[in-house]
Amino acid sequence: MNYNNFPKIEIDNKKLLYLGLALAAVLLVILSLSVYFSRSIPGHDKSPVATPPHDFLNGVNLEAKSVIVWDIKNQTVIYEKNADEKLPLASIAKVMMALTAIELFPDNTVVNIDRRFLEEEGDTGLFANEKWRLKDLVDFALVVSSNDAAAAIASLPSLQQVDNHNLDLGRAEFIFKMNEGAKRIGLEQTSFYSENGLDTNGEVSGAYGSARDVAKLFEFVLRNNPEILEATKYSQVELLSLNNISHRLHNTNQISGSIPSLLASKTGFTDLSGGNLAIVFDPAIGRPVVIVVLGSTYDGRFTDVSELSNRILGLLSSQE
Repeated sequence: MNYNNFPKIEIDNKKLLYLGLALAAVLLVILSLSVYFSRSIPGHDKSPVATPPHDFLNGVNLEAKSVIVWDIKNQTVIYEKNADEKLPLASIAKVMMALTAIELFPDNTVVNIDRRFLEEEGDTGLFANEKWRLKDLVDFALVVSSNDAAAAIASLPSLQQVDNHNLDLGRAEFIFKMNEGAKRIGLEQTSFYSENGLDTNGEVSGAYGSARDVAKLFEFVLRNNPEILEATKYSQVELLSLNNISHRLHNTNQISGSIPSLLASKTGFTDLSGGNLAIVFDPAIGRPVVIVVLGSTYDGRFTDVSELSNRILGLLSSQE
């Protein structure tokens, strides 16, 4: 074969150099983008501790039917027990009530305490025709788990109509918005039938959800509207209505003062739900952890959460 008959290929060294530089630039861009997007994935850049040792709860007898301990920073479950079981939420439902209200109504909204709201179960010290800034009344509802305050807030859609407003119609619209919000957040086991979570009768609760969903809800609020839960980290707060009436409130979370770096909390208790409690605390700087216990007893919810928070503190300190 005579290779001299083939056409000769002239190689331009300068063009070859430019081509090599262009390929190197493309590879550099691809590498940079892959690093960027990997860091953008929640929980990709994990700090140590996520899987507890097998004896994490050795010697502890939790009363709760359902438990989850959720590491927000690492997006990791530290501990769970029946975390997807759908159970009555009781007043933990008020966290969704608060989020819905803050999202729906302007900051300058004024809420009047209609006498009919005071017919709700429990007396937390509100007065008929007392007027409140919306955010202050939300704090009131969450800190002392006020059903009266929750009813007033949930009736805002009907109260926006000047004449012949229907309180029940307004609350139904508000509860519908609560359920829409739950779906948007991705709370797969959660449904609301009232704004306060009270049992509607001896067999049906006012709200249902799982411990995992509650943890998701608390994380969502802390990421997007942290001011909603700000007041719930204190043992007591003092709020002033627009009538200049001062209310000193004691947190229904009896252990709020004993959990270090508490960021948020909410209690719940009814005959159907038993004792519920959800908290978020920061056992290490920038390391928020959610603890949710459902279906415990009235006192057991506090001992359950205390024990879990102490174990988390011990776990983190041992790995520093």
